[in-house]
Amino acid sequence: MITLKIDNTEVTVQDGATVLEAAEQAGISIPTLCHFQGLEPFTSCMVCMVSDESGKLFPSCSMPAQEGMQIFTSGDEVVEARRTALELLLSEHVGDCEAPCVTACPAHMDIPLMNRLLAAGKTDEALTVVRKDIAMPATLGYICSAPCEGACKRKDIDEPVAICLLKRFCGTDGEMPVTKTEMTGKSALVIGAGPAGLAAAWHLQTSAIQTTLTDKNSTPGGTLWNSVKENTLPKEILEKEIQFILSAGITLKKETDISETELEALRRDFDCIIIATGENGNDFGLETTKQGIVVNRETFETSEPGIFATGSVTRKTKLAIAALAQGKRAAKAAYQYLVGENITGETTRFNSKMGRLMKEEVSEYLSESVEYTRVNSTAEKGFTADEVRKEAARCMHCDCRDKEDCLLRKYSDEYSASQRAYDKGEREPIVKHMQHGEIIYEPAKCIKCGICVQLTAKHKERYGMTFIGRGFDVKIGVPFGKDPGEGLEKIAREVVDACPVGALTVK
Repeated sequence: MITLKIDNTEVTVQDGATVLEAAEQAGISIPTLCHFQGLEPFTSCMVCMVSDESGKLFPSCSMPAQEGMQIFTSGDEVVEARRTALELLLSEHVGDCEAPCVTACPAHMDIPLMNRLLAAGKTDEALTVVRKDIAMPATLGYICSAPCEGACKRKDIDEPVAICLLKRFCGTDGEMPVTKTEMTGKSALVIGAGPAGLAAAWHLQTSAIQTTLTDKNSTPGGTLWNSVKENTLPKEILEKEIQFILSAGITLKKETDISETELEALRRDFDCIIIATGENGNDFGLETTKQGIVVNRETFETSEPGIFATGSVTRKTKLAIAALAQGKRAAKAAYQYLVGENITGETTRFNSKMGRLMKEEVSEYLSESVEYTRVNSTAEKGFTADEVRKEAARCMHCDCRDKEDCLLRKYSDEYSASQRAYDKGEREPIVKHMQHGEIIYEPAKCIKCGICVQLTAKHKERYGMTFIGRGFDVKIGVPFGKDPGEGLEKIAREVVDACPVGALTVK
């Protein structure tokens, strides 16, 4: 048996154990991308770096534990070494974590997932995806300026996917029951029932916060009623969506104009308050500038604890999607405040970006799509159900299939790694090997961890995966020019589950 200390915690392990295994036994987490239980250490990613008492850095996955070792798994030098390792991997990793349409959308809605569900005829499921981030999809389907379509990669091939009309169809034809959840016991007041206020109230109420919504007017909806022409946005569409939001259990108080004095009294009645009164709103005695009430731009907190402000009361905005997105973000921060979490707001994750498609990549992306151009709607209200399925099928699946579980993304986020730290110049083209019935292999996303090589050898695949080439040009592929369908005949799913990134994924 060997006894050593890791971060001043004493741990005893069997002879032959590695430092990484000793840390795991001590309950100390060390990041790694190329380590896989049951396989020999490969030591290719170098993300598991630690240091000893002398300050020497080494990879913990292959270093044998030794009697009396003093190991440190944090500290500036260790963190910097791990960040550098991640940035070197990112310099060769090609692909988008999130599709460009998602990052361009102020609400960061999962547009590709909506498209895939609509293409499969699953309108109700698609609406659930949309309403997770956008409280009024049908309304936006009529009036949104569609920044998502401007970012669509399909735009450079023929025309962008008609995302806005697809979203409209979700909102008008989809059905989504409001799930009544057990409330937290906390209460919130939202002042102002325009787009930002309606969104804030919706997201709070559906997060189990009992919400009261007030407005000085007799009808909620704010500027949506008078700033949009009837022939642009049918009033019955707006009315239907407002009523759906209220049906979540929100208490509406109309013709209620709250003063600064009343706000002070209301602070005793509610656990938090969100001000969303628009650009003509009362400042309620809070800190202001010419733009409006001063807030933290990430969390929408004002200078008073428990009071948040969002929408045009903080900075004028003409975009309904921006107001709805800000309402959602303020609700997220208010929820964190109410349940005692650290108030960070809606944080963004690391996002790998590959840029515009190369000419040789067009066919690769169309292989997951269809080649016909944008579908023109024939119905006055927008797409028919058949047109929706056809247009949604034009989406090229630009987002990564493994975006939620990719360890490279997780650790790049955790260690603030930069994708551009080591710019190699011209990037490798994306190739999608789809010959296998179950999986897709994208070599440009591969980090050459060797896990698939070892697994296929261990399970005696006929061809398996192997390293091809030498030095900086080495790639992982199937030997003898075979395709992944031939290389992964027996353990395809096991190899996909073991892949730490989105290089090998299920179709």
